Amino acid sequence: MADRLTQLQDAVNSLADQFCNAIGVLQQCGPPASFSNIQTAINKDQPVNPTEEYAQLFAALIARTAKDIDVLIDSLPSEESTAALQAASLYRLEEENHEAAARLEEVVYRGDMLLEKIQSALADIAQSQLKTRSGTHSQPLPDS
Repeated sequence: MADRLTQLQDAVNSLADQFCNAIGVLQQCGPPASFSNIQTAINKDQPVNPTEEYAQLFAALIARTAKDIDVLIDSLPSEESTAALQAASLYRLEEENHEAAARLEEVVYRGDMLLEKIQSALADIAQSQLKTRSGTHSQPLPDS
C-alpha cells in the first residue's frame, strides 16, 4: 500500500491523463469549424459524432478524480500539527492503551475465577452422578 503522498501523486497523474485523453478525443470527434463561411461538400457529408456522450463521460471521470484528490489532500497532516502536538497525542493514546490493558486484565481475571467456579461445580456434579450410579448398581432391582 502506497503512502498518501504517492497516492496523491498518482491521482494527479491520472487527472492529467484524463485531461489529455479528453482533449484528444474531443478534437478527434468534434465537428470541423467553418472558416469565413466556406463550406465544402466533404464537411456536409460527415456523420455526426457522439461528442456530447464523450464530454459527459470525461467530465464524470475528471470530477471523480478531482474528488479523490480532495479527499487525499484532506487526509494529509495539517501544518498546525507540530512535533509537540503529535507527541502529546501519542502520549494520550498510550495512556488510553494502558487503561484498556488494565480493564482487559481485570476481565480476564474475573473470567478465570468464573471458569474455576464452573469447573468446580462440574466436578461436584460428576462426583454426585458417579455416587448415584454406583449406588443404584449395588442395590438389587425390585421384583415386579
